[in-house]
Amino acid sequence: MMELKQEEKGHMHPLTIITRHVVGIFTDMGYEVALGPEIETEYNNFDALNVPKDHPARDMQDTFWLKDRPGELLRTHVSAHQVPYMKEHTPPFKMVSPGRVFRYEATDATHEVQFHYIEGLLVGEKISLAHLKGTLEYFLKKLFGDDVIMRFRPAYFPFVEPGVEVDMRCFKCGGSGCSSCKNSGWIEILGAGLVHPNVLTNGGIDPKKWSGFAFGMGVDRLAMLKWGVDDVRLFYSGDLRLVNQF
Repeated sequence: MMELKQEEKGHMHPLTIITRHVVGIFTDMGYEVALGPEIETEYNNFDALNVPKDHPARDMQDTFWLKDRPGELLRTHVSAHQVPYMKEHTPPFKMVSPGRVFRYEATDATHEVQFHYIEGLLVGEKISLAHLKGTLEYFLKKLFGDDVIMRFRPAYFPFVEPGVEVDMRCFKCGGSGCSSCKNSGWIEILGAGLVHPNVLTNGGIDPKKWSGFAFGMGVDRLAMLKWGVDDVRLFYSGDLRLVNQF
């Protein structure tokens, strides 16, 4: 009699695992999880977020516009949910929004036309960069370990002012320089900043009374760094040799 093989149990994809981990860190800090649609309006995706009409991100090379639905697109960031959320909630509040985003660009080891993203938003009274730094430092240590060293660099994003890029000291070389950090000693992790007053106004919030911070990070990139995956396309290949390791 032929012996039947026991069926293997399924398990979660690595991107699902790290998304749940990241969201769990923030919900433990009191953040609410808020989801938005993948098909968005030009207003929510760009206009409401203070993105200028001539900004390159609106170009066809970066955005998937829907041919038969004028003014609608596949969201390029989950920040598109930010202003609708503000309109539905009274501050103070804090939320994280995970989801899939789409950008029309060439694929390579570090870029895909679709990837997963998580954005955070906090609005309260007298919120400063110090609050942002403390929050992100706590998050990175929870995700990567207590020896994490981070830094802020000035950066421009239309929806925040001031804006910063957040780097983490390279965990492979300890800052001495290697191929993983392009010999800089630092690895870029996410973008962040204080919410622009125009964005607060568009959300129906008085910027003279309230302030806040926002941050966004690619889940795929976090997974690559945490587990040493060198090609983002592997997450979407369906290759069980990768998936079965998690």
